[in-house]
Amino acid sequence: MDNLAQYGDWVYLIGAILFILTLRGLSSPASAIRGNLYGKIGMTLAILTTFMVMAKDATTPNIIMILVAGALGAVIGIWRARTVPMTQMPETVAMMHSLVGLAAVVIAIAAVNHAGVYHDGVHRFELFVGCFVGAITFTASVIAWGKLSAKLGAKPLKGAWVKPVQAVLFLAMIGFGMNYFVTESLCSFYAMTGIALVFGYFWIAPIGGGDMPVVVSLLNSLSGWAAAGIGFTLNNSMLIVAGSLVGSSGAILSYIMCKAMNRSLLNVLFGGFGATAAVAGAAGDGKEKNYKSGSPDDAAFMMSNADSVVIVPGYGLAQARAQNAVKELADALKEKGVKVSYAIHPVAGRMPGHMNVLLAEADVPYEDVKEMDEINNDFASTDVVLIIGANDVVNPAAKNDPSSPIYGMPILEAQRARSIMVIKRSMSPGYAGLDNDIFYMDKSMMIFGDAKKVVEEMIKSIGGGGH
Repeated sequence: MDNLAQYGDWVYLIGAILFILTLRGLSSPASAIRGNLYGKIGMTLAILTTFMVMAKDATTPNIIMILVAGALGAVIGIWRARTVPMTQMPETVAMMHSLVGLAAVVIAIAAVNHAGVYHDGVHRFELFVGCFVGAITFTASVIAWGKLSAKLGAKPLKGAWVKPVQAVLFLAMIGFGMNYFVTESLCSFYAMTGIALVFGYFWIAPIGGGDMPVVVSLLNSLSGWAAAGIGFTLNNSMLIVAGSLVGSSGAILSYIMCKAMNRSLLNVLFGGFGATAAVAGAAGDGKEKNYKSGSPDDAAFMMSNADSVVIVPGYGLAQARAQNAVKELADALKEKGVKVSYAIHPVAGRMPGHMNVLLAEADVPYEDVKEMDEINNDFASTDVVLIIGANDVVNPAAKNDPSSPIYGMPILEAQRARSIMVIKRSMSPGYAGLDNDIFYMDKSMMIFGDAKKVVEEMIKSIGGGGH
């Protein structure tokens, strides 16, 4: 153990390499399990090394207290990981981000109040940045959790006064932070922290549901930078590296998702269709639209006699926990000689990769899962598209209607298929609050009901894979 502490920096380097391999592994569902294993090993090494380094320090705090708190956190984390439904995974991720932000705030406050410790300009800057990033991350993540779980602030905050309030809060936060940096005033530090907490609310509250996948990704990035700030405060190189990796990877993912939506990050955070879409979708054009509805038996007959079927999953699939039933449906169709694939939009669901995780959980073959760029050209030659609980990612208004709030966002071009079937609970608009013209096309058929139950009826009608 003494050697572990003596060569702590080298062990930290090994841990950092393992974290990099973790990110590489998580880039593909096929290697995600191996990537998670690398992460576990790297984190175990980092924790053990940190404890050994602390044990050699005569001023080490109460190790027993740290171990008890860590054990309690591990028990809660394991329980939550084993019990959380996939439909609640996005809000669970948001809540975990909030805890990282809260930790950054608490550590920063402890550091500025640590008796007998002199903070030079560099350390004051680290505390200044780390604390306000952590505070914003904490409240922003709590509000994101509330929106995703529909328990708190689900409707976007609207009004001409919102942006001025955001600007005033941001400038006040920076002003008090700079005053602390120059004068070491604790009052300014606390004022900055309090304003940052309030700003976190006013930053996320106006953002609508359609933008939440990008918000979750960005909060992931902020939690990483908050962790890196903790690392500087604690002079822990491993925490700095790990936080920087999370922060940079989250930022890159946010950029990729914004590119997939054909929008800038600033537009998502301070403009965004999410905040205005509900108004536009609710207003409509005042005309009653006609649609065709059918039964699961009708849909099963069409799919079993098709040459190719593309399944487009959305949040409705996750909400109904229908991924295993969909996999069984695909297997039944394949036994009848039908080619089946899955089309995934980058922002489908409530968080990045949500649909990929669901399909992987159901053991859907990776080669059957196609990203938007891979499959869009195939829709024109597809016999049947089965849309399960998706709305905004297949909305033709993004291509055809310049007045639509989502105009310009790349979509899965399901409207080009020969036949379209949509499983929905009702004709209510999607998470972004927009109606969808694809539901009213002559070649479209609506099938109303719980996605899992509808798919199970389809399987029975097909013959359960030939039984």
